Amino acid sequence: MMNKKYNIWAFCLIISCVGLAGYSLYSNLNNTWILAPPNYILLFLSLIALILGFLGFKDKRNGWTKTRSWITIILSSFTTIGLFLIVSFTLLFSSMGANEYIKTVSSTDDNYTIDFYRFNAGAAGSFGIRGELNGPLWFKKRIYLEHNADEAKVEWENDRIVSINNHTLKLDKGETYGYQ
Repeated sequence: MMNKKYNIWAFCLIISCVGLAGYSLYSNLNNTWILAPPNYILLFLSLIALILGFLGFKDKRNGWTKTRSWITIILSSFTTIGLFLIVSFTLLFSSMGANEYIKTVSSTDDNYTIDFYRFNAGAAGSFGIRGELNGPLWFKKRIYLEHNADEAKVEWENDRIVSINNHTLKLDKGETYGYQ
């Protein structure tokens, strides 16, 4: 009975991980709210799915359970390898000073919080400032990107409108600067 649960849980977990990883990629490319947990958590979940997938091979009731175990093992292997490479790549470049935290600012009513980072690609690219609007849990949205800038001068016009380096954004309308 427990072997059946391993099989089903592993399959559901890896389908969820693949869906969340796909949405994370989509949200980063299209500048929407990042709702997926951080990549290292997805990596951990895909490793759990891989282990549960191997344990699910003990369930030999019919052809569908064997197929589901193979699908789980294949998907979780590829997902684990891909996420491991992404997390490694991110750690490598974040340790080289590519992204440096500058400051956090909040609106006057504390409904909006923006984290600012300085990025520098070195000889390979440009430098500038990036601002991320914080949501609940780990949710974030990139709202501000300015190349060739060293600092972020932030002034709140009211609870919903912020001016960053003389670029006004209406946060309640979802406005961004520097992102297409």
